[in-house]
Amino acid sequence: MNATTRRDRALALSRPTQSGLAHRLFGGSPDQRLALLRAAWPAAVGPELERRTEVLALEGKTLRLRVASASWGKTLLKVRRPILEKLEAIAGDLAPRHLSFCEGEIASAPPGTKADVSPLPGSPSAALAEAAAGIEDAELRARFLVSASRYLARARP
Repeated sequence: MNATTRRDRALALSRPTQSGLAHRLFGGSPDQRLALLRAAWPAAVGPELERRTEVLALEGKTLRLRVASASWGKTLLKVRRPILEKLEAIAGDLAPRHLSFCEGEIASAPPGTKADVSPLPGSPSAALAEAAAGIEDAELRARFLVSASRYLARARP
């Protein structure tokens, strides 16, 4: 091994890995670790799931979450592997290995995430209102009504 190769190898070993850096910055206390995971959550799940979840606590290697509804809990379970992988890419060995959740009202949505779902003038048809009644989430129901009403209005002469 020549001198250049040894020097490059020594430099590579001296650079902190992302995992090691996260551990040094946030590994000092459970509160710091939870703060890191709360900050990493939006990047790991995206805006739609972020609005429907809330990071509650870290219990060992399990991240405890509140979800807006049982259907969003099912969605969360379906995509838990990629979420855990993204959290690990961000937080390294401080990332959780498991997710658990409870259903309930989300305490605080990030500012600016609520979309304007103001209804169109007039009321939706009875058939449209009946179709929307099956949607549990109030915001999604409102968005559906607005979108469907606009779509149907375009088809009318």
